[in-house]
Amino acid sequence: MEATDVLQISGLRQRWPGQASDLLQIDSLSLPPGQRLLVQGDSGSGKSTLLSLAAGVLLPTEGQVSLLGQSWGDLPSGRREQWRADHVGYLFQQLNLLPYLSVLDNVLLPCRFSRRRAERCGQPQEQARELLRALDLAPSLWPQQAARLSVGQQQRVAAARALIGQPELVIADEPTSALDERRRDGFMQLLLEQCERSGCALLFVTHDSRLASYFPRTVHLCESTGAER
Repeated sequence: MEATDVLQISGLRQRWPGQASDLLQIDSLSLPPGQRLLVQGDSGSGKSTLLSLAAGVLLPTEGQVSLLGQSWGDLPSGRREQWRADHVGYLFQQLNLLPYLSVLDNVLLPCRFSRRRAERCGQPQEQARELLRALDLAPSLWPQQAARLSVGQQQRVAAARALIGQPELVIADEPTSALDERRRDGFMQLLLEQCERSGCALLFVTHDSRLASYFPRTVHLCESTGAER
């Protein structure tokens, strides 16, 4: 039996109230299990909006966005939040770590909000440690507050948090924008290795065309309409 696409978009049109034209126009887009997709485009092309639609944070003006065969629009608000917590790991551009929590506690946060992800870990504490080791973060840093870490180290903590509990979809919004070239390439290698190991699909947004070599598929959003080209 064919596996259900992790993400399926059809007939998408997204515009803000009062706007005459669409910000996004995507007729069809799918992301199978375990695959990775790069979304590129200049500022204003709708990249971050697309990620919000994929995660069910926004609902489309027209069309349908589905995660694991479940349309976000068919779920009430509370169920959308739980569906997201259970199946989506999010890697934010600003990282959004809780600065006063330890590295380990930051990584474990998704397991507090999703019983499903906690159960998939088996032992959440042990999986958190495994991810941090795999992402090359020294054990001496794990008890420290996240605010005490460098940007590159915080980036890896955020990646571990997104990956814990094996969510089917990891969404990454410009996660390398604050890194220099060497640290960027190192981070990408670590992130892709862990996504492959976890079997999750990766939806990655960036304006940096140099990252295209890491992805077998790339979607370009046009600045004028956000349409795919």
